[in-house]
Amino acid sequence: MSHKGTNWAIQQRGLKPATKIVLWHLCDRHNPDFGCFPTQARLADDAEMSVSALNEHLAKLEELGLIHRVRAHDPRTHRRQATRYILGFEDGFPQEPVPETGDGFAGTEHEQNADPSPESGHGAISGFCRVPSPDFGQSHLRNPETNLVREPLREPVKEEEDAQARETEFDRFFAELLNALGLSSDGPLPAWWKGWPAREHVRRWRDDLGLTEDNILETATATRREHPAPPDGPKALDRAMERAAQRVAQATAGRPPARSPRRQPNRAAQGPASPDDVAAFYAGLVNSDRFLPANTISNATREAMLARGLVTVERLRMRGVR
Repeated sequence: MSHKGTNWAIQQRGLKPATKIVLWHLCDRHNPDFGCFPTQARLADDAEMSVSALNEHLAKLEELGLIHRVRAHDPRTHRRQATRYILGFEDGFPQEPVPETGDGFAGTEHEQNADPSPESGHGAISGFCRVPSPDFGQSHLRNPETNLVREPLREPVKEEEDAQARETEFDRFFAELLNALGLSSDGPLPAWWKGWPAREHVRRWRDDLGLTEDNILETATATRREHPAPPDGPKALDRAMERAAQRVAQATAGRPPARSPRRQPNRAAQGPASPDDVAAFYAGLVNSDRFLPANTISNATREAMLARGLVTVERLRMRGVR
């Protein structure tokens, strides 16, 4: 903290309150031995403002000649280093541009007249760059007049294009409906056929009653033949559209024919099975892997299957037939 600096900041006249607050906090962060090196985040927190607003006030103070910012970069990595703020009350505060460059300042008078650094043979002893780095010649601070927020361009999405196409198709259909009712879509219309309420009413015939555009046009043409004058509005056609919807529902409500029950064979009319059929039936059970209850096959059936060569003794033994 520098009492000399804060007193000097208070004595400055003609500044806006926020600008004067920034100047006061800069002086408050000044160290008489090492200078003033606060970060922008620290200054913004001290002055209770955003970094963007802080940069505007710093630029104003530098324009008025009350401060001077020395932006330094690492000569090897070209990374930005802490900015030094040279305040107007400090001894040797530069007042004129550097003759070599014509713009900006190269540091205090002591730094300009100092001997070269022993390590590099050039530059000020303080380590501050005499001229801005070629890679960082421009200020890195935000310029509010050239960094305007712009709205991004938004391409129309496919849903909007489809909705527009559907609306165009409905306009064509609505014009055909008016012509079918004896009205001109290009001429004057009755009040109840104007605007979006009439269009929404017609849409309900399609969406709520399930009528197609062809059904609606056909019904409108039929009602026009029955009545010499066009209807005053779409509501006058509601009864006709409801009857048309009922006819369409009845026409599409056909049910598939009921399936007749499977005809069961009349086993009584066929008579008793022959011994060959009985032997073949039980042989199929023995030779298969189906469940074969005990005592199902009698001795007579067993002998009949063996006599006809339908099964073997080993197979009968495996299936438990003795």
